[in-house]
Amino acid sequence: MEYGMSRRIAVWLLCAACTVVAGISGSWFVADLAANGWTAPDFAPPAWLFGPVWTVLYLMIATSGYFLIFAKPHDLKPVALGLWSLQMCLNTLWTPVFFGAFDLWGAFHVIVALWCAIGAFVWVSFRVERRASLLFLPYWAWVSFASALNYGYILANPAT
Repeated sequence: MEYGMSRRIAVWLLCAACTVVAGISGSWFVADLAANGWTAPDFAPPAWLFGPVWTVLYLMIATSGYFLIFAKPHDLKPVALGLWSLQMCLNTLWTPVFFGAFDLWGAFHVIVALWCAIGAFVWVSFRVERRASLLFLPYWAWVSFASALNYGYILANPAT
């Protein structure tokens, strides 16, 4: 089925809006971790790096969702769309748990669930629309690093 350009643009904007909501909601909770008494792990990157990295990743996540929505019918397409939605929810949840509630262990559980949801999405969507799957690989790598960083905060701040 052929879709008009305006519908394709609207769908991409909808996918992008989902990632913008995650990004903006996260900005409400940004806190000075040192002021909270937390020690950063030795391998923590500079704070300025997170904004550019997440901007690129959110564009890739939105584009992945777009490709998946317009993929040909497939038995696994609803599962892939559900996993895309699940990872967006978990992505959005991590920031208020880490920065808002200052719950390092709770955030670690959320990010592990996010990592698993991304992995499941990569596996399922590869069978439906390979471009959607491949666009998630840098995201999965970054969340792998972020998981290690979250755990590094746990080790560096055992009293929390």
